[in-house]
Amino acid sequence: MKSFILSASAIALLAAALPAHAQDTTAEEGEDIIVVTGGSQVELTGEYAGGQVARGGRAGLLGNLDYMDAPYAGTAYTEKLIKDQQAKSVGDVLQNDPVVRVAKGFGNFQELYVIRGFPVYSDDMTYNGVYGILPRQYVAAELLERVEVFRGANSFLNGAAPGGSGVGGAFNLVPKRAGDEPLNRYTLGVENAGQFYGAADIARRFGEGDAFGVRVNAVRRDGETSIEDQERALSVLSLGTDYRTDDLRLTFDLGWQDHHIDAPRPQVTPLGEIPEAPDSDTNYAQPWTYTDETQLFGVVRGEYDLNDVVTVWAAAGGRHGEEANVLANPSAAADGTTSAYRFDNTREDDVFSADAGIRADFATGPVGHRVIASASAIQLESKNAYAFSSFAGFAGDLYDPFAVDAPAADFFVGGDLSDPGKTEEVDNSSLALVDMMTFLDGKVIATIGLRNQTIETASFDYNTGAELSRYEDSATTPSFGLVYKPSETISVHGNYAESLQPGAIAPASSGGTPIDNAGEILEPYRGEQVELGVKYDGGNFGGTLSAFTLSKPNAIVIDNVFTASGEQENSGIELSVFGEPAEGVRLLGGATFINAELSQTQGGINEGNEPIGVPELQANVNLEWDVPALPGLTLDGRVIYTGEQYVNEGNTTELDAWTRLDLGARYPLTISGKNVTLRARAENVTDDSYWASTGGFPGANYLVQAAPRTFVLSATLDM
Repeated sequence: MKSFILSASAIALLAAALPAHAQDTTAEEGEDIIVVTGGSQVELTGEYAGGQVARGGRAGLLGNLDYMDAPYAGTAYTEKLIKDQQAKSVGDVLQNDPVVRVAKGFGNFQELYVIRGFPVYSDDMTYNGVYGILPRQYVAAELLERVEVFRGANSFLNGAAPGGSGVGGAFNLVPKRAGDEPLNRYTLGVENAGQFYGAADIARRFGEGDAFGVRVNAVRRDGETSIEDQERALSVLSLGTDYRTDDLRLTFDLGWQDHHIDAPRPQVTPLGEIPEAPDSDTNYAQPWTYTDETQLFGVVRGEYDLNDVVTVWAAAGGRHGEEANVLANPSAAADGTTSAYRFDNTREDDVFSADAGIRADFATGPVGHRVIASASAIQLESKNAYAFSSFAGFAGDLYDPFAVDAPAADFFVGGDLSDPGKTEEVDNSSLALVDMMTFLDGKVIATIGLRNQTIETASFDYNTGAELSRYEDSATTPSFGLVYKPSETISVHGNYAESLQPGAIAPASSGGTPIDNAGEILEPYRGEQVELGVKYDGGNFGGTLSAFTLSKPNAIVIDNVFTASGEQENSGIELSVFGEPAEGVRLLGGATFINAELSQTQGGINEGNEPIGVPELQANVNLEWDVPALPGLTLDGRVIYTGEQYVNEGNTTELDAWTRLDLGARYPLTISGKNVTLRARAENVTDDSYWASTGGFPGANYLVQAAPRTFVLSATLDM
């Protein structure tokens, strides 16, 4: 935090000096110098035709950019799409993205997102641009105005993710804001006749010019889900406020989420050949298992125009989270017989995160400049405790599940479950500088930037609290981007960017062989990305096509020395399309082809093979149609396809490809002078039973079964 304060102070001094300099270097009167549009840290880009996606989203310290001006690829999904599809979580929203696949965490029920073949943990997403303050396991969709997907390496734009993921992309979640019109919206719904749902969404603007806005959301879900005997209770409260004038834009958001699942269907680790997936609604969880989390989080962000060319901003956020789990995730043979043991854990997190910066727009001769300096920091203190039952385990069966008495979790214990001690500290800080230059009347935009980041982590003994290891290192990651717009409808982009992850600590041994540099902390892992793409904006219909190659270093052992010489390389082509190509018809989707390879491995084992859980082909198509014969009625259908995925690095076993069909309808009507919208949706219409993903955590190959056919009905009253 000290380094962040020093960096922020330097930015403040720069802010005092820049206005005069910026004005002195502005082009002479009469010259037409174009500087990049947008870039606000607070104001969002407008919606694209059809309302399902926005015209752009957050690109880290560059702020909110129109997609045609950004040298990167991404998609921002809107509240309208979230509402119309009755999405429950961020994962539901991301089912629309052809570059993203949704999985689960390792040994828990954390939503995990795989983008460009690499995982992003849910606690490595940003909330209004701030790292580390979102609920760690699950984020309710009702909190959100937008879900913004950034594709590719992004350590320069956002800084290294505190959890160490984010190699293939990033996600920013935008909290809800009060619109220009008053809102009183109440929704009641039901899922498969067992899960009941109620929500209230209220917004107002006040003051002179409606400068002050307030939006309140309350949500409750309760009852049995579409998986047999799995019950969920979710409570959400949020408050979003904003204040806007010509020069000043402020936002403040506060959220509380309590999420509990009884008998959550667990992940399954295959013991050799893959067992056939059980019936889609079968629950092989033990009835005494559960997952529970309560999270309190908030963020404030402000932006102020010092004059016509210089803007400063600052943001800060925090989270206090408590989690408790009793789990029994089975390992399964090909015939479905399983073995499992009990695992209990508790966790408490306290996080503080902040960023600050300054942006100046000016010209030097015929070149327009947008210079941005930014400082950021994140501090995390995590308390953990665990307890296992005997690893000998207990037997079970995927196809004929039966309950057993809960074994005592007293075989292998770390810490006190009722009062966990500090086990981890993270203290990251960074300073970034970038210049976005425009040439040729805005047809060319060149972006050059650097971020220097210091990563410090420490681990502590679960029982004694003694410090076990401490890691501190720094690295500088550059980024180069270029946009060329030959016409108003075409934008060609390219970029070079890097990923950054904390370096690993050398273990004492590997495969029983002592490691010569045991305890050594390796330098931060730096992966490289090169991307080329083209974007189209036809006004009502748009799209992006990108080709990329992205590498991620891995630590391996060479001559008994633990070193960062391993590597995974993913190359691919992505297509995304969106908009309203014909009146009353909205299209959203695309496809991704990935060639993933273990390019360098320990001892050459499995070198050249494909990594676990990365399909070669994945595709999405979502189509909405306003039925002309019945004005107001909208029908929609979505098809999701995921190709084969290897379950082991030897590439001898793979999951079958799968296709999922979802259907929906909505219809507005007036009852007693009130506007009511009826929505119906069926997901996995064919009730197919399949393993949807494997792995998600490096080196793991656990299987996650797809949800069964799920019907959702709701009625929304706008008053």
